[in-house]
Amino acid sequence: MKYVCQLGIILGFSLAGELLAALVPLPVPAAIWGMVLLLAALLTRFLRVEAVGEVGRFLVTILPLLFVVPTVGLMACFDLVFANLVPILVILVVGTVVTFGVGGLVTRIFTRGGDRDA
Repeated sequence: MKYVCQLGIILGFSLAGELLAALVPLPVPAAIWGMVLLLAALLTRFLRVEAVGEVGRFLVTILPLLFVVPTVGLMACFDLVFANLVPILVILVVGTVVTFGVGGLVTRIFTRGGDRDA
């Protein structure tokens, strides 16, 4: 029963994100709204980590399995992907480099107390 309650809490925040995405005229996906609401609840201690921790760890554990269906769907339109392979690869490489760069800068700022020159 504990796991059902934890999953219900997570799904409740997901539903709240869906509602926010429908109500707020910003191009933000509903999943992002739900995660931001869950993060805010955890940071303000409105919700304790113990209330969702075990199911959250389980969902992170099975995360690779959740990518199987989209991958199969991608293979169904392989001709379209192959026709646009070069632009897709350029976007992937540039996106990866930018993500690593921004992640590194943010990590350096947080680990050195905001001192960028150190």
